[in-house]
Amino acid sequence: MSRFNTNRQFSLALEALSELRPELEAQRNTQTELDSRLAPIQVAPVLADVLDEVGPMPREALFMGIAPDGLPVLLNLHDPSPGPILVAGDPGAGKTAFLQNIARGVEQMHEPGDVQFGVITAFPDEWEAFVDSPHSAGVFPVYDSSAMDFLYSLSGWAHANRSSQQSVVLLLDDLESMEQVDFDVRQTLRWLLLRGPSRRVWPVVTVNAERASQVEAWLEAFRTRVIGHVDQGHMSLFEHEDESVFQSLKAGVQFALREGGDWMKFWVPTS
Repeated sequence: MSRFNTNRQFSLALEALSELRPELEAQRNTQTELDSRLAPIQVAPVLADVLDEVGPMPREALFMGIAPDGLPVLLNLHDPSPGPILVAGDPGAGKTAFLQNIARGVEQMHEPGDVQFGVITAFPDEWEAFVDSPHSAGVFPVYDSSAMDFLYSLSGWAHANRSSQQSVVLLLDDLESMEQVDFDVRQTLRWLLLRGPSRRVWPVVTVNAERASQVEAWLEAFRTRVIGHVDQGHMSLFEHEDESVFQSLKAGVQFALREGGDWMKFWVPTS
C-alpha cells in the first residue's frame, strides 16, 4: 500500500464557519466564544471530487482512501506482496462503506476489461446500486449457492491466470459468515487468500472486531490490516498496539493502516 505523490493537495478538513446570529455579533462576550464558533469541522471528502483533484493515476492503482496530507492511499494491483486485505472494526465503523468505496473507485478509475469486482455479502440489499455496474462480476448472497459457485469460478480463473493483465477484487463482507459454508468452499477461499493476489485476484475481507476470536484461524492469512473504529474491550486483534489510535477513529469514515512502524489514519470519501 502506498501514497501516490502529486503536486495537487486535497484538503481533508473543510473550513466551516458557524452561522452567527446578529444579536450575538453585536454582543460578543469573549474572544474564546468567537473562536469556538469559527472552529473548522472535519468532514469526509466526496469521492468524485477527490479523484478529480488528484488527476490521472496508474492503471494498476486501486483507490483505498485519502491520507492526512491529501495524497491517495493506493494498492498496487500488480504487486502481490501486501497479500489479501483484512478490514476490521466494530459494528458501525464503516466496513461495508469501505468496500463500497473501493467498488466506486473501480468504476470511476478503471475500464471493466482492466478491473472488476465481485461481492459476497449477507445483506445484498445494501449492494443493490452495484448490481448492474459493468465492472461488477455479481453480488452474491452468502447463504445462496451462487456465492459458492462464484468462488469456485474465481478460483478456476485464478489458476489459469498467469499472464492476464485484468484484476478482480473480491469484496467479502463478513469473514465469519464463511464459517457456515462447506469444507470445500472454505478451502477454495483459503487458496484465494494465499495465492489470489499473485494471480490478480484481490480479496478484501471485513471482520467484526468484537467477534474476531470466532475466526482466529483465518487471521494469519492477512498481512495487511485496515482498522476502523474499535472500542476498548474489542482489542484481541491488536495485542501490543496503542488502542487509543483505533478508539480515536471517526466511525464510518476514518480508518488506519500501518505505514512503516506507525499507524497512518486516512479518510474514506463518500459517494
